Amino acid sequence: MVQSTAATVDDYMTTLEPERVEVMTRLRDACLTHLTGWGERMAWGMPGYGPEGADPVVSINSQKRHIALYVGARAIAAAGDRLKVKGVDCGKGCIRFGSPKAMDFAVIADILTDVRQNGRGACD
Repeated sequence: MVQSTAATVDDYMTTLEPERVEVMTRLRDACLTHLTGWGERMAWGMPGYGPEGADPVVSINSQKRHIALYVGARAIAAAGDRLKVKGVDCGKGCIRFGSPKAMDFAVIADILTDVRQNGRGACD
């Protein structure tokens, strides 16, 4: 996992490759929209979202070969077949999008809403 040394999420966003800025901005906006009441901060070298005073529950990152959304195993299982599409690979608690074209933001919104409502996340 590539970790950033950026102190803030705004700083992190300025370090992205130009071809990733738009999609990472959209992913960040989705997190801010659907994870209402949670704070945004840098943790473990990537943007993270979670209740104030606690470790992030959701994280995002731009990797060399993919864009990662860390939401936890239960949230991935709950999304089921909606993530079984070309260009999407799921690990234990991470969804890896091989390209921005593989990202279905309606599915991402549903996953983030599920995490927020049900307490699922990267630490489950």
